[in-house]
This record gives sequence, C-alpha cells and structure tokens, in this order.
Amino acid sequence: MMKGNNKGNGEMLPLVEDFYSIQGEGFHTGKAAYFIRIGGCDVGCSWCDTRFAWNADIHPMTSTAEIVKRAVGSGADSVVVTGGEPLMWNLGPLTDGLKRNDICTFMETSGAYPLSGKWDWICLSPKRNMPPSRAICRSADELKVIIESSDDLEWAEKCRENVSRKCRLFLQPEWSRFEKIIPEIVDYVRKNPVWRISLQVHKYMHIP
Repeated sequence: MMKGNNKGNGEMLPLVEDFYSIQGEGFHTGKAAYFIRIGGCDVGCSWCDTRFAWNADIHPMTSTAEIVKRAVGSGADSVVVTGGEPLMWNLGPLTDGLKRNDICTFMETSGAYPLSGKWDWICLSPKRNMPPSRAICRSADELKVIIESSDDLEWAEKCRENVSRKCRLFLQPEWSRFEKIIPEIVDYVRKNPVWRISLQVHKYMHIP
C-alpha cells in the first residue's frame, strides 16, 4: 500500500551522490544527464544494487539550492533524480530550481510514495511488496519492470493494466540473473511486442 506524505519541505535533501554521466537504462539509454541520488528507501528489494542509499541518516542533508547549483554547473540539459526512493521526500523545490535554469527533470521511482515535483519524464519501476498507486501509474511516461523470474512477467502485465496507453513499456533483466533470465525475456517480447527490453548498458561501459 502506498505510504503517506513526503518528508520535509524539500529545502534540504539527503544527498547520496551526484554526478554527470550517461543514462544506462530504459527509454533514454545513451543520453547524457546529471544524476542526483537521494537517500532513503524502505521498499527493500532483495536484488537492489544501491543498498548504500537505503539509510537516509548516513547521508548529509544538503541544501536544494546547492544541489541545483551543482547540476547547473555541470552543463547538463537534463537531470535524473533517483534513489533510494526519491519520493520519500518533497521534491517540489528541487524541480522548481532546476526548471528555473531550463533543465529537464527526469525521475525514477517505485511509486510507493505520493508524487511531488514537476517532471518532464517519470520512469516507474514498481515493486510487488509496495505497489504504486493508480495515480502515479497514470502519470508514468515509462514503465520499467525488473525481471528476476517468470513470475515477474505476470507482475509486469498487471502493472501494464494501470498505466496509460502512451506509456513506454520495458522489461529489464535483474543484473545477477541476466544469463538465466534473458532468453525467457527475449522469447516473451517476441510474442508480446508491445514490450521492449531494457539493458543496464552503463554496467557494460563501466560508468556510474
């Protein structure tokens, strides 16, 4: 079930890391972007590759103005806000600051918390143990479902029922299970071409 209000007023955020890199997953794969990783997550995926971001308390509370300044200074024309689960926090001031500087705002979220902020692109990556609300599903520009086993394909179809028709649909193999699960994903997409396959190409490029 979706949880309650976003934390704080958004003027300070637990910043895990921020860096300029290349988008490595989903619809915008290959695009240069500035990444802002926000701490805090209680979704608890067993295969999560960013567990270092789960505990918001170990990451410094950083002023949103400073985060925006660093993003602007990178020269990037778009920013990806990720986590952790970024919607645990009020992201309104962050996106307002980015948009005042003509920066496009992208986000990846599980949808487990209410939507805040103004977004040019929302990538929804839903998780079974804390499913997203229909409201966030309908706002998603991209649905990216992580596939660890055959059961996850059924979960992907359930999620698909809740997104809009314009939403782009992706199945992404869980990294540690790639060799075992990719043949099944390939076969599934052949039979269900409404889906596309997302690969974590940044890991092949050895970039963050």
